[in-house]
Amino acid sequence: MPSFPTAPAPYPTVRTAGPWIGGGLDVLLIILFAALGRRTHESGMDLGGILLTALPFLAAWAVATALTRPGRTWARIWPAGVVVWLVTVVGGLLLRVALGDTAAPSFQLVTAGVLGLFLLGRRAVTAGVLQWRRRRPRLRS
Repeated sequence: MPSFPTAPAPYPTVRTAGPWIGGGLDVLLIILFAALGRRTHESGMDLGGILLTALPFLAAWAVATALTRPGRTWARIWPAGVVVWLVTVVGGLLLRVALGDTAAPSFQLVTAGVLGLFLLGRRAVTAGVLQWRRRRPRLRS
């Protein structure tokens, strides 16, 4: 019997939508990091200021994400998640200084810690959810 190609699913699946959702969450977490920093230092909470603060880290994250093939690695902590985290931290700090801002050692440590918690934590939660979904019993229709 001849086999016919199957049509793509009419709705996004975890496989196709997952990297976009994961990337969107990463972006939101980096913006949250910037907002928390601005609030802590009483720098104002206007959206433009928050995005300007987040910009160097978002740019570094975009480069790191592109290098780690997000379609396959969006839920992996090692090595892709660690690479994304380190490049986001180091690249973001370097871009921040290049744009004329400061990066005191205490800020560098806080940046590494908070972005590590956010970016690696998101991947850990994502991996746990995906593993749970694979293990749960399927209902037959």
